[in-house]
Amino acid sequence: MKCPYCGSNEDKVIDSRSVRDDAVTRRRRECVECGRRFTTYERIEECMPLVIKRDGSRQPYDQTKIKKGLIISCIKREISSAKIDEIIFEVEQEIQKLDVKEIASKKIGESVMKFLKATDKVAYIRFASVYKDFKGISDFIEQIKEFDLNNGEIK
Repeated sequence: MKCPYCGSNEDKVIDSRSVRDDAVTRRRRECVECGRRFTTYERIEECMPLVIKRDGSRQPYDQTKIKKGLIISCIKREISSAKIDEIIFEVEQEIQKLDVKEIASKKIGESVMKFLKATDKVAYIRFASVYKDFKGISDFIEQIKEFDLNNGEIK
């Protein structure tokens, strides 16, 4: 494993543990050259389906696009990067369970919103504003009206 700090290929594993229902192995490493520590994650490479975009084009699934959208939606919210990674993991698990070769980007967005809604409602509205292509303030108001005022949940 290449050290992200000095580029050395020499490191030693200090700690190794399973996370996310044994689907991922987290390894804490120490660079032999510079002595700095870093974490790596090991998981089974799964073949994700092609994503069918709104315009009908097809692209390979790209986790970084989901992560970028989640990070932007969660700015100044008390949501850790670990929670963002957990949401991505859950979305990918849902996609894998479908066992399909192609999936509409709309399905992926709906899955992200489902997990984000349960995590943080402000981040959910932010994500929805981009995903659902809000055109103006009336779209925000309409989305917020979907909140059940009795218990603060989104319908």
